[in-house]
Amino acid sequence: MPTITIDDKKVEFENGMTVMQACELAGAEIPRFCYHEKLSIAGNCRMCLVEMEKGPPKPVASCAMPAGDGMVIKTDSEMVKKARKGVMEFLLINHPLDCPICDQGGECDLQDQALHYGFDKSRYEENKRAVKNKHMGPLVSTIMTRCIHCTRCVRFSTEVAGVDDLGLLGRGENAEITTYLEKTIDSELSGNVIDLCPVGALTSKPYSFKSRPWELTKTETFDVFDGVGSSIRVDTRGKQVLRVLPRINEDTNEEWISDKTRFAIDGLSRQRLDKVYIKEDDKLKVSDWDSALNKIKDEINKRGKDKTISLSGKFTDAETIIASKLFSQGLGSDLFDCRFDNAQIIHGENESYKFNSSIQEVENADAILLVGSNPRWEASVLNARIRKAFIDNNCKVGLIGPSLDLNYSYDKISESLDELNNILDKKSKFSEVLFNAKNPLIIVGTSAINTNEGSSVLKICAEIAKKLPNFSESFNPLNILNQDISRVGSLELGFVNKIFDEDLEKKLKEEITLNKPVVFLLGLDEINPRSLEGSFVVYCGHHGDVNAQHANIILPTPAYTEKSSTFMNIEGRTIQTSRCHNPLGDAKEEWKIFRVLSDLLNCNIEFNNLNDVRKKLINENNNFLAILEINNSSTLSFSSKEQIKNQNLSYNINNFYMNDSISRSSETMANCTHEILNKAKAS
Repeated sequence: MPTITIDDKKVEFENGMTVMQACELAGAEIPRFCYHEKLSIAGNCRMCLVEMEKGPPKPVASCAMPAGDGMVIKTDSEMVKKARKGVMEFLLINHPLDCPICDQGGECDLQDQALHYGFDKSRYEENKRAVKNKHMGPLVSTIMTRCIHCTRCVRFSTEVAGVDDLGLLGRGENAEITTYLEKTIDSELSGNVIDLCPVGALTSKPYSFKSRPWELTKTETFDVFDGVGSSIRVDTRGKQVLRVLPRINEDTNEEWISDKTRFAIDGLSRQRLDKVYIKEDDKLKVSDWDSALNKIKDEINKRGKDKTISLSGKFTDAETIIASKLFSQGLGSDLFDCRFDNAQIIHGENESYKFNSSIQEVENADAILLVGSNPRWEASVLNARIRKAFIDNNCKVGLIGPSLDLNYSYDKISESLDELNNILDKKSKFSEVLFNAKNPLIIVGTSAINTNEGSSVLKICAEIAKKLPNFSESFNPLNILNQDISRVGSLELGFVNKIFDEDLEKKLKEEITLNKPVVFLLGLDEINPRSLEGSFVVYCGHHGDVNAQHANIILPTPAYTEKSSTFMNIEGRTIQTSRCHNPLGDAKEEWKIFRVLSDLLNCNIEFNNLNDVRKKLINENNNFLAILEINNSSTLSFSSKEQIKNQNLSYNINNFYMNDSISRSSETMANCTHEILNKAKAS
């Protein structure tokens, strides 16, 4: 391997590295503003200057200089120190120095580096330049006089988010970062420019003037707003979540999060259920836990223990699932399910509901077949991987489904699922692309499998996958993109019943008409309330959403930031969230509710604390034991050549910003819907 000398220390480096990367290998800290590992190199700020022996008689920008064998670099010479001080002085010529009122204060790269490389006073007496603030929508606040033109935001928007809304206009002192036509940034990842901005030019509009970073309690946890399970940090003060930031995790979200993950948190404090309610005289009235639980006991005994039904929602954790399942089985009932959208699976085959190839593998693909999936709305950070594959590998993307506004080019194959037959028989134009690719993938959305043809779609997609060149015992190119964080874990725990396979709402209505049972809704608001008529509904949830209004009893439960929970992401990777603050009001964790009910109904489910619940979880499925690991198979034994009827698709997400109980309660998400989606439809 080639070697380079950094401050009299020899280090080996890989070909293609820059001098800056080689310096980091040697342990030398290089200041920077414009450079970012995930973005293209700009070389704008010049803070990363180093001295190169036998090179130019001036400092060189280490971020843009390729490392060469035998180079001798100095990072702390007098020339370097003087150059960096000069650069810092130039950067501060027009900066307003308004740190006391800046939301970036305490987390500002400019503050930190000015301390080390700046002068104690400025030599410039000219008037400072002022720049008008730009309108970037309801999420990003702008104070553009602070901007140092590093262009990180421009490069992120263009390269990662895939929207050309941001750009640099003008030259020299007249240069400005702007949205061209003063329009809202039309991207589900727009909030990441806030993290990328090294100064306070771009800050969070909902978080403006809320707190200082040192006032906040910081908790590392995971996101629950989609199936990816992005690594995040939740910052709280008391019982209020003030902001959410991404954590680096190359396996899932890299260092990005979606705007919903970041900004829907104001919904955690709105429309919350924090009291027990019992419906009397057709009105919900505040009650207490003892009265409610005894009422539930009486109703279950009256209506039949073995007829009790449990249905889970978008945010239902694995602890709740296993507690509910054991409780139902203790009553003699197996009427439980998690597929409120009628998504079909192949029973006993976990490959029929997992993202089998892994999220990280997406960026290596050179051909992707999307079947009934809108990844831009279903999993925004996963879609960023597809775009990366499109840019880096010239990945060809084919779509079966209605046209989409994706941030990369794709071939519209058909809107009908029967085109899968032609792809398998190599009669489709995209067949040649798919079967001749080196690393092809198939991504099937739940919109494709929540139809009557759902199981056939899975079988024929599995058949196509087995014929792809990269299918092997160690690699499975078939991927199911579940939209909800609860789905894979629930299916792994067997929280399904074949009776609900074809049409859950229809079968549910039949059961209710026949038996009039007690129905537990575990945070489920995505089911038509009319299908519950005649039953005794117990709603366990944290928001007063659709079905809470129709419940006979409401039991308040904590939101995802208020408890430690286990989930399994789309890959089958087990993650555990952390409690960030105490629950609101009288909320109690779901497993505690089922534990008390089991005593009242004499069906002991034998756990007394969270550790006991997790032992039951692991006993049911030992995949929950391996935290953050993937344990997927690659057999696709359920594959077959199915004949799919002409079946047109429609996507089951109509609004990215408000498609769950938390985001529907969010004022920020309502503003995004109004300013981004509604304006887009109007135009």
